[in-house]
Amino acid sequence: MESALEDIEFLALSANRVEVLDALAETPHTRRELQERIGASQPTLGRILRDFEERNWVEQTGREYAATPTGRLVAEGFSDLREIVETEQRLRDVANWLPTEVMTFDLRRLRDATITAPTQTRPNAPVQRVLGLLRDGAGVKIVSHAFNEQSMGVIRRRVADGTQTFEGVFSAGAIDAIADDSALRERLRELVDLPGAELRIVDDDVPVALTITDDVVHLFLRDDDGLLQAAVDTDDDTVSSWAHDVHDRYWNEARPLNADDLAD
Repeated sequence: MESALEDIEFLALSANRVEVLDALAETPHTRRELQERIGASQPTLGRILRDFEERNWVEQTGREYAATPTGRLVAEGFSDLREIVETEQRLRDVANWLPTEVMTFDLRRLRDATITAPTQTRPNAPVQRVLGLLRDGAGVKIVSHAFNEQSMGVIRRRVADGTQTFEGVFSAGAIDAIADDSALRERLRELVDLPGAELRIVDDDVPVALTITDDVVHLFLRDDDGLLQAAVDTDDDTVSSWAHDVHDRYWNEARPLNADDLAD
């Protein structure tokens, strides 16, 4: 009997085999239907189907072939493995900076996420990505250990125009950093005073830099030295639900930030 690894290798080494098994796991097909769907030649399909029948992965009824229960199990498991590896490949360069200690969702939810990294020609690309989302968002929520000047400026203008609402929760350190700069402190005071904007402070550390703009969740990823390495954003429903839960939890634990708190 072949080992499990040998069967995995047998399947993985041929895209045609994978496609045939996936097709037959979905619904029965004739050989002609398989040829039209996959594009493989009839001799190739014949060899694949014979190999599958030897492994009891498919069975023939009349002119149609269909996956057996164990064939469907293999197809589903291989599909899961492929999805996991595709996700790992996509996240490989940023995985070390993901806030996995607070991420309660399956990482496969980030398989189709947009990843924005700095480049030599666009060193500020991650920030520009979130600024674009902020300019288009009607409702913005943030939980973060930092509040950069550019984001604050976009939010302040949009809220003042009445085109955006804002609920921000920041660590005390983030607010202190702004308050230490007189110009930034004044801009933050103006934002706090605007109808449609509400800011709160938490004394504990905030392990994420998370922005929710309408249906999009955006994460700034920083290294251990606090340097911005990348940004990840997605409109996945599960990630969105997680992000709103994180915001709600910090929001409920935080205290309001008032303009008086930013007095000179």
